[in-house]
Amino acid sequence: MSPDPRRGRAAGQGTRGVPILLGALSLDIYVGRDLVLPGGGPLNMAWHWARAGEPFLLLSRVGDDRPGVFTEFLRRHAIPHSPELVGRGASASIDIVIGPDLQPFMDHFVEGVWETFTSTPAEAARIAAAERLHLVLVEGAVRELERLAAAGVIAAGGARGPEVTADFLGFRHYTIERFATTMRAVDIGFVGWPGSRHDAEVAGLRAVAHDLGRLVVVTLGAHGVAVFDGRPGGEDRFVPVTPVEVAGTTVGCGDAFIAAFLASWRRSRDVLAAVEAGKVAGAEATHWRRPLPDDAYGPEAAARLRAADEGAVGV
Repeated sequence: MSPDPRRGRAAGQGTRGVPILLGALSLDIYVGRDLVLPGGGPLNMAWHWARAGEPFLLLSRVGDDRPGVFTEFLRRHAIPHSPELVGRGASASIDIVIGPDLQPFMDHFVEGVWETFTSTPAEAARIAAAERLHLVLVEGAVRELERLAAAGVIAAGGARGPEVTADFLGFRHYTIERFATTMRAVDIGFVGWPGSRHDAEVAGLRAVAHDLGRLVVVTLGAHGVAVFDGRPGGEDRFVPVTPVEVAGTTVGCGDAFIAAFLASWRRSRDVLAAVEAGKVAGAEATHWRRPLPDDAYGPEAAARLRAADEGAVGV
């Protein structure tokens, strides 16, 4: 028998049917601060779901260079993960610089083990049996989504396998044409758009949603949320938000919004209720200076983060 997944250890038996969270975990390297923390959209979402008591299984890969950075975090928060978590090679990583305004600047993402990532047969079987597959679409996850679709493990529209949802992040590496290609394998797409809802690209997202019969949720920061529902009987909506003072950063708002949206969606399939849940969670995340509250990384890391902030502003 496998260890209890609710204790943040490798999970095997007893996880069939739970949603799968797939994507790259990364080493967050705080440049010049001698500090490395676990990061990545899937890790942030896993923290939110674990805190809320949502059932799920994290499916990812980290390298054998510094696996403890991740496994200690997962253990601390009782985050269930697949037993294949640690692979040979280097973990994905990204450099983070804390500016004088205490805003983080992230750059130089390195794929590491995600450059060659493919699900094992056991992982593919878990995905095929899952209630939902959610992906955070860095390039390695895009390739794996395409491979799973080509292999018939997943198919959008309820044809077989799990409901597929995907975070297209800030759309930096996408065009509308590429978005349409990826959305053929996806039921619900999330896009964090940095501009206006009147931009031509947003109109393109709407067109894809209706051409393919998909649900596309576009978050626009303080400007609101656009919902393009191309499913039969679906209705497009724009949901305004009440701007909040950003006491920390907005870097974790997208992960918080999607985690809460999908948790609500799993219970009710009410789009507006899911958006409202996402708005509340996204607003909460603006109070944090990192994607998660500092104490989520442990007391030692929290103290070093405070010191890094003080160093950035010259205290």
